[in-house]
Amino acid sequence: METIVKVPESVPPSTLVEILAALRKEHLVPRHESKTWGDWIYLECYNTVISIEVNHALSSSATIEHGDGEEDGEPVASILRAFGKLGWHGLDDDGEFTLT
Repeated sequence: METIVKVPESVPPSTLVEILAALRKEHLVPRHESKTWGDWIYLECYNTVISIEVNHALSSSATIEHGDGEEDGEPVASILRAFGKLGWHGLDDDGEFTLT
């Protein structure tokens, strides 16, 4: 399962440093890796990963790829709270929704 999160047009992009700090504030231990095929944020002790679009250290879009058995509860709830505190929104078939 995947959850897409993005910055609304009215909000400036977030820096990668801000995103990592927001995840740490939610008691997660993120590790950023830049690969030739894209940027990833891995979370210590979890299988859930975040595929994040980063351009010049700024990001406005990411996909949370839920690990097996981690679709509900942690760490997804903490990830969504972290992005929500940065002003990001979720995106699904019905459109944008506020993250809490």
